[in-house]
Amino acid sequence: MRIKINLQIFLFSIIFLFMHQIKIYACIMVFAFFHELGHLLAGIVLKLKPKKIELMPFGFSIIFEDYGYRKLIEVKRISIALAGPITNIIIAIIAYYLKINYEIKMIIIHSNILIFIFNMFPMYPLDGGRILKGILKMCLNNEKADDLTYKISNILMILLTTFSSILILYHKNISILFIITYLWIIVVRENKRYNLKKRMYKILQNDYKTAKCIDI
Repeated sequence: MRIKINLQIFLFSIIFLFMHQIKIYACIMVFAFFHELGHLLAGIVLKLKPKKIELMPFGFSIIFEDYGYRKLIEVKRISIALAGPITNIIIAIIAYYLKINYEIKMIIIHSNILIFIFNMFPMYPLDGGRILKGILKMCLNNEKADDLTYKISNILMILLTTFSSILILYHKNISILFIITYLWIIVVRENKRYNLKKRMYKILQNDYKTAKCIDI
């Protein structure tokens, strides 16, 4: 298993350090690690081998060997996506009943709830987007499910950007801007991959039509 560190994390660490929010950032990264452990354990239970773990600016990303879970039924794929957010909820519940310093308790609870909400946002490639995509594939064919998933993701990203802009104006919290920028980078990258996949769909459809005409 390979471990990769995204160099952008150092840039974000410096930014949050200058904004005096490094403690919050560090706390979120710690519980993001436990979030990813949830995905890892779910994958292991489903007999998948982790291929790579990447440390990213706002969490971790785990890739299973040969993306093997894509060959599983959608219910199992959804289960893997749900495992991370559920882990954060479990940690928040445990922290609620622990007899520890109130301030520390609230930091743990709020950090995990924030990670849960962030990841359950139905926008691909976040966990919520993966769950949405899995559900759509259970009802539609792959092409239609992909198309609808990315349309929903782009619309939600625009709405989230608008809402975040209002928060930045009222709360003067520039860290929100960096989070939104990072999300846009991810969404744009996924859109490029989808457009490539869409062109492949069209090529395959044209080849199928050509072959059908030849057979006739």
